[in-house]
Amino acid sequence: MFTGLIIELGEIAALEKKEGSARLSVRAGDIVHDAAIGDSISVNGICLTVTAIDKNILFFDVSYETLKSTGLENLKKGDRINMETSLRPSSKMGGHFVTGHIDGTGKIRSKTVSGNAVRIEIEAPAGILNYLVEKGSVAVDGISLTVVDVLKDAFSVVIIPHTAKLTTLGFKGAGETVNLEPDILAKYVAKFMTPHSSSSLLSALKQSGFV
Repeated sequence: MFTGLIIELGEIAALEKKEGSARLSVRAGDIVHDAAIGDSISVNGICLTVTAIDKNILFFDVSYETLKSTGLENLKKGDRINMETSLRPSSKMGGHFVTGHIDGTGKIRSKTVSGNAVRIEIEAPAGILNYLVEKGSVAVDGISLTVVDVLKDAFSVVIIPHTAKLTTLGFKGAGETVNLEPDILAKYVAKFMTPHSSSSLLSALKQSGFV
């Protein structure tokens, strides 16, 4: 579990693709000093497990499912990526609950400067847009952001200079891929409210006379 508050930008050292899997190595900064084998670390919003450490390089094994459902396989040596360590009981609760389980990818449609902020419009599939609401939360490349507008085939967010400087959204441009994870609370609510679900909250409320 993460908060979506990026700690640092890492750098892809290598992505070794195998049949149905891959091994990712990331050159990191301060995160390495506190990392241990078995730790969960968010890499562009993807929850990955540290399998080896060599000086300032972290190694991760990546499954076929992760390669298929994220923008990870498009990364190449030298690319910078967002990194965040997992949430601890003593951590400050900023951002929102981010699981690191990517639901799909989107593409940056446009970036527009407005004062000292940047409005970013991101194309996204219906399966993700269904869980987004204005002023709600979404993780983009692991960054906790507030949804500004939900459009027919896209949504928008606004980032401040601090976020632009410390994350991938500061240098990614139109046409580039981003990993997307809607707020997990939205997914649970949608599940409970599905009329034909055996655990439908809506059905229970109707039976109890609340609806």
